[in-house]
Amino acid sequence: METGNTTMVTEFIILGLTEDPTLCSVFFVVFLGIYIVTILGNISIIMLIQTSPQLHTPMYLFLSHLAFVDIGYSTSVTPIMIVSFLRERTAIPVAGCIAQLSSDVVFGTAESFLLAAMAYDRYLAICSPLLYSTHMSRRVCINLLVVSYLGGCVNSSSCTGCLLSLTFCGPNRINHFFCDLPPLVTLSCTHIYIAEISPAISAGLIIVITLFIIVVSYLYILHSILNMHSTGGRHKAFSTCTSHLTAVTLFYGTVTFVYVIPQSSHSADHIKVVSVFYTVVIPMLNPLIYSLRNKEVKEAMRKLIARIHSSLKRNP
Repeated sequence: METGNTTMVTEFIILGLTEDPTLCSVFFVVFLGIYIVTILGNISIIMLIQTSPQLHTPMYLFLSHLAFVDIGYSTSVTPIMIVSFLRERTAIPVAGCIAQLSSDVVFGTAESFLLAAMAYDRYLAICSPLLYSTHMSRRVCINLLVVSYLGGCVNSSSCTGCLLSLTFCGPNRINHFFCDLPPLVTLSCTHIYIAEISPAISAGLIIVITLFIIVVSYLYILHSILNMHSTGGRHKAFSTCTSHLTAVTLFYGTVTFVYVIPQSSHSADHIKVVSVFYTVVIPMLNPLIYSLRNKEVKEAMRKLIARIHSSLKRNP
């Protein structure tokens, strides 16, 4: 499509992580394995929570939705990246690029809100155990989930609106492994200031709000734990928070590096490496973090395996 002497871009070329054929072969195997583990791990967490009555609590309701979000988050990025390792040229239509960006932002933002909701849940469970069932009722849980997904949709609409306000009529090679807004803005031939600063402002606000909730919740939790007289009670309280704190540290550390710290302070290759971590690796690690360090999840898994084994013995 042409407008005057300007040819409008109809597709983008994803440059990917590397052009080295040997590295492409290695990365294909590695990231395919990571994606398979991500899908199987998160589906297993969801199924375990659904089939285990002892896990039908607000904490594990949020965890099941975190697993669902991780599946969507990884799926919005990883398959195209895996395919790019097999091709010399990976093209994606403009509409496909917009769809990928939109889904990536929806699930990424929802994860931030879910991590904040899980911190609030731990605060109530440890600091107000007698009022926990009242303050964290099913209605409250549903409201928190709605806010998480609604926040994802609103932020996605903002980023998509910024992208649609840009015009692409020159280079169409994205120096990234997926359609992220910052590299797309640099390709635009109509530099709109709000579109350039909007991602940092939007991501910054979400990080500040959700991280504020998490930090305040854990300050109260820490104060409550330090006032406990029982060593066993302290250990149990710490154990219920360790997994969540690990997930929060990994996610917020990498997202802040990419979207909040000015882009000029780090190279495109550094951004790619960190982006791989928060879009591909973290969704795989979350099920492992929450299962390996959680006694209730391990106990539920043991009971489920025992039930399956018993059922197979009765019905050979």
